[in-house]
Amino acid sequence: MTHRTTPPPRICPDCDGQASAAITLGGRDRHGHLRTITAHCPACHGTGTRPLRAQEGARA
Repeated sequence: MTHRTTPPPRICPDCDGQASAAITLGGRDRHGHLRTITAHCPACHGTGTRPLRAQEGARA
């Protein structure tokens, strides 16, 4: 019996799957909480995966 191959991972090549990052703004608010913003990968829009293509993984 032949072994089935697993499909290649769909990890975004631009961010390596780390699609979002919290970046500090360099200060604290009046309650003492650290001010942060969230930045998303522009290539995958914060999902960490690349979109499927029609030919990728399709059988004829």
